[in-house]
This record gives sequence, structure tokens and C-alpha cells, in this order.
Amino acid sequence: MQWTWPFKSRVVNDRYGEAKHSWTGDTCPDFLCVGAQKAGTTWLYQQLDSHPDFWMPPIKELHYFDELSKIQRARPPRCRDERDVRFLESIKSLSARPSIDLENYARLFEPKGSLLSGDITPTYSTLSDEIIRRIVEYFPNLKVIFLARDPVERAWSHLSMEVHYGQIEPFDITDIADVNRNLLRRGMRLRSYPSAIVARWKRYVHPDRFRVYFFDDLQRNPAELRGFILHFLGADRHKPSERLTADYNSWNGMEKLQLTDKVRSHLAQFFKKELKTCAAKLGGPARQWPARYGFSLLFFFAWLVNNF
Repeated sequence: MQWTWPFKSRVVNDRYGEAKHSWTGDTCPDFLCVGAQKAGTTWLYQQLDSHPDFWMPPIKELHYFDELSKIQRARPPRCRDERDVRFLESIKSLSARPSIDLENYARLFEPKGSLLSGDITPTYSTLSDEIIRRIVEYFPNLKVIFLARDPVERAWSHLSMEVHYGQIEPFDITDIADVNRNLLRRGMRLRSYPSAIVARWKRYVHPDRFRVYFFDDLQRNPAELRGFILHFLGADRHKPSERLTADYNSWNGMEKLQLTDKVRSHLAQFFKKELKTCAAKLGGPARQWPARYGFSLLFFFAWLVNNF
């Protein structure tokens, strides 16, 4: 769901006399991680929460800009100390308000003090241009991270999660029509096209403050990826985490739906154009995504010439 509530925020005039919103307080989020779902955002939260340069909110996904934090949570929030208590009281009060209040959202992060902090909510990948623009105008120094994953793998992992947690009815995983019905749901479509998500955020975020990282690199070398992200956020990559290593464990007790060769081939065709667009626009490991599904490099480069 994309919200279109009015914003409540402090208004100043820029040098051209146009209304402009900006945050001038001492505390605010240093960064947002805007997705993707099933691309390593829980790993990222755990890494930052255990790093001495960060104070992370006691809730991984705040869901403020998409649901005003009015969601049912499966697990109780962390409550380690007085800072967590303050945060939980503040977000409860904030979520009772009828509109997005950027000034008081910024104050949620007062408990961080001199440390770094941010909001990791993968469904911010579905936010509208207008909401993104207002957030970035209000927090001009905000850094934004997007974790990208092969759309075929991401979509199947997402469907597995929804079935596991009862968010959708179980369906015939061998029936192409049933698979399509789930792929075509609006919420799934909004989350399944990383090239469009990245393009939408990049319209408003300065290139120096926006980074795309890859789930492929998380699987290949999580320690290296951790270092890159920490450096980008302004933390010391050499400091060890207090409670865990950088290792990534993809098994979380959730059994994935069996993916047959027939359905995998169908998903590849379904996302064929997106796989190519990601390869061209995101680069990095995404350049290898089309070849995973038998799309030849010769055909791929011909497509690049014709479309760019």
C-alpha cells in the first residue's frame, strides 16, 4: 500500500522563495535501508546493532513511512535499557498521529547520542516519488542503502515467506496460473523490480549518498560486504562486532517452497526484461543474472545496443 497522508513538518523558504522542508535539529536518522525484502536486511540490522559505532532502534523495521508504524509485530521489541524504553514510548505516541510528522520522526533517534543510527524497513522500496522527495528534502544529509537480489530468487523467497507466516493462502507451486496470480499482486510487483526502485530513489538522493549492494556479495563474502557498508555509513570497518561475526546464515528455520525446473523457467521468462535491465543499470553481480537462466551474452549485448 502507498500512503498519501499529508505531512506535518517545519517549513522554511529557500532562496527562490519556494516552500522547503528541512531538519535542523541535532538528532535524526543517518541512513535508511529501503530494501529489498529477502535480500539480507535482517543480517544488516544485526551487524549494525552489534557494532560499537551504532545505536540501532529496538525494532528492526519501523514501517513509519508506509504504515505509520501501525502494524502487528510477530515478536516483542528489544528492551535492553532506558534508551530502548524511550524509543518505544516515542514511536507509540508518534504512530497515534494521523499524518507523517518528519520533525518528531527525527526525534525518535535522540537516544543514539553521538552514535550512528538509521531505519531499516524494506517496504520503503514501495514508497511513492512524492514521499521519497519529501523525506530527502527534509533530511538532506541522509544516506540510503538498497540491497539488490536476483528478482527470480527474491520473488520465490518472498512467496515462501508469505506462505510460511500465513500472509497468503498456500497455493499449487507447480501450477503456472497460481504462481502468476501471486506474482501479479500489486504489493509483489512493487517489490520485485529493483531497477525501478533504485531509479525512483536516485531521482532524489545525491549520488554520493546512495549505494546499491548485492545479496550475491553477502553470500560470497559477508565480511567484505560488511566492511563496504560500514565505510559508506561513516563507521570504523575494523572494529569487531560485539555479539556476532559477519557470517551470513540463510537458514532461519523457514522451509522454502520447492522450486521446480518448470516454474523456475517460467519465473525467468516473467522477469526476463528486468534481469536485463538490472544487468545494464545496476551492474556488479547483476551482470551475471541473465546468464543464470540461459539468456546468452550475445543476445544480451544486442539488447543493450537497442535499448540504451
